[in-house]
Amino acid sequence: MPKLPHVSGAALIKALERLGFEKIRQSGSHVIMRRGSKGCVVPMHSEVKVGTLAGVLRQADISPDEFIAAL
Repeated sequence: MPKLPHVSGAALIKALERLGFEKIRQSGSHVIMRRGSKGCVVPMHSEVKVGTLAGVLRQADISPDEFIAAL
């Protein structure tokens, strides 16, 4: 498994949109995204911590390789 990069919340959202996710709604600094029955909550921070990023990818059912390719 490749090492996950440090990304911002906006960059994470753009990568998820390239993978077919769409922005459903935003509540404060958290964006809810969905693709089919899979959904995830993305924090809109200047830098998303690596552990949080891993959790978002797990929620979205995306492998780290797929995510890095979408960046």
